[in-house]
Amino acid sequence: MTTPESEPHWERQLLEKWALAALQEQKAKRRWGIFFKLLGLSYLVAVLVLLVDWGGPEKLADGSRHTAVVQLNGVIEASGEASAQTINQALQSAFGDKGTAGVILQVNSPGGSPVQAGIVHDEIRRLRSKHPQISLYVVVEDLCASGGYYVAVAADKIFVDKASIIGSIGVLMDGFGFTGTMEKLGVERRLLVAGVNKGFLDPFSPQDVTQKDHAQVLLGEIHKQFIEVVRRGRGERLKETPDMFSGLMWTGSQSVQLGLADGLGTVGSVARDVIKADKIVDFTIKDNLAERLAKRLRAGGTPGVASLLGISQPLLR
Repeated sequence: MTTPESEPHWERQLLEKWALAALQEQKAKRRWGIFFKLLGLSYLVAVLVLLVDWGGPEKLADGSRHTAVVQLNGVIEASGEASAQTINQALQSAFGDKGTAGVILQVNSPGGSPVQAGIVHDEIRRLRSKHPQISLYVVVEDLCASGGYYVAVAADKIFVDKASIIGSIGVLMDGFGFTGTMEKLGVERRLLVAGVNKGFLDPFSPQDVTQKDHAQVLLGEIHKQFIEVVRRGRGERLKETPDMFSGLMWTGSQSVQLGLADGLGTVGSVARDVIKADKIVDFTIKDNLAERLAKRLRAGGTPGVASLLGISQPLLR
């Protein structure tokens, strides 16, 4: 009977078999590794295809007569999708397209920065003057408050739903005071300034009456500007009441009665019945993945002016 030990070079043959088996197993693992890497890469590519904006409105507008729509959604702020730069660029494209019969600014916003809202407002007035043959209408969805309404009054007409919320013509600057909490915790505030008011409205120090009065003057000035913009934009349509500029809000139906809006309507009905162009082309600029990441980094990594000053910023909300 022959045994492995009796065969010549049996040790070498056994080692070769082990090595071959190990090599085959390693190749199999490598193939599966490559498969899963390719699968992960394919998934990443698919996600990027969905997230990245591969084409703007210029690919949708073929020159035929249409209603151009620009959406203003969310808080109006420099680092968001409803920034003045983004909205104005979309409006410029909408007005500049040769097939645009009219423009609809679709608003659903609680407000935001008075500066950003003012820039959009002024650009709307400029574009209307530059393109007198093209009217711009605002169509409100759920909410058009404060800075959103600041923008809206630049339109030729404002259309709402009967249950929309309109108004909030006012300005706020909010914050917190922690002095009592610090005393209970035994925390001492050590603030060094060069300039008696450099610690303006510091939340960790007792409220200074003089600084509070100065902040109220600032808010009053911005509020005055807001009121003037509303009066200029709405003109004789506005039926002023004692509460109109107090920061209160109204339903869409009430806003029509007060002259804050012109009538009930949707994007579809305004395009069809007012502009007389059923075809709708959306000119809204939506940030691609890289742009969204860049804005988040800017917003998260670079403090705003208000943060640098240690105060909250006036807001049209």
